[in-house]
Amino acid sequence: MPLFPRHLACAAGALLLSLGAHAATFQAHVVDKQGQPVPGAVLTLQGPGKGSAQASAVMDQRDKQYVPRVLPVHTSTAVAFPNNDNIRHQVYSFSPAKRFELKLYEGTPAAPVVFDKPGVVVLGCNIHDWMMGYIYVTDDPWFTATDAQGNARFADLPAGKYRVTLWHPQSADMQPQPQGEIQVDDKGLSHDYALAVEPLPADTPQAPAPSAFGDAFGKAARETSK
Repeated sequence: MPLFPRHLACAAGALLLSLGAHAATFQAHVVDKQGQPVPGAVLTLQGPGKGSAQASAVMDQRDKQYVPRVLPVHTSTAVAFPNNDNIRHQVYSFSPAKRFELKLYEGTPAAPVVFDKPGVVVLGCNIHDWMMGYIYVTDDPWFTATDAQGNARFADLPAGKYRVTLWHPQSADMQPQPQGEIQVDDKGLSHDYALAVEPLPADTPQAPAPSAFGDAFGKAARETSK
């Protein structure tokens, strides 16, 4: 068996080292004006590189909630809506970025929904008024959402300058908030952000207490049998 030419192996190793040297990490921590972590905030970056290719994503339904509550996707991503509850759901959106309806179903619909226009898509369920979810569709090549502690992380970024945008469902007018520019080098970067988050309206539907889920199930069962 012929050996891999030594000069090619050296060149490949040098190329990998070069690529690794230019890969950068950016970590962000997002809090509200009171210094409390903000989960479900979407960070997007515009800068060098094309980001990671994304063809599909999942918006789950568990315990009568959308999971995750906020799902960022790139434009033209196909999103599946599996229903992992023991009751049927009916998913809909009237948002200009994507109007659609998945009629009462169990399991997973045969075809995912393609989100082909950037913007905010607000999800609801005709059976459970408290179920609300958000799909943030972006043209930006780099994007992620903060975790329960308000942290977000980008790995393997090309070193360079990036323009940062933040969005959250409780942002003013639900509009993206520009956050200026950052310079990321191969040493990585950490940055804290304070985001103005509006409190939820007093009349926002709330999930029933655990003791009331039986009543909610009965109501939904009656509706689905019609």
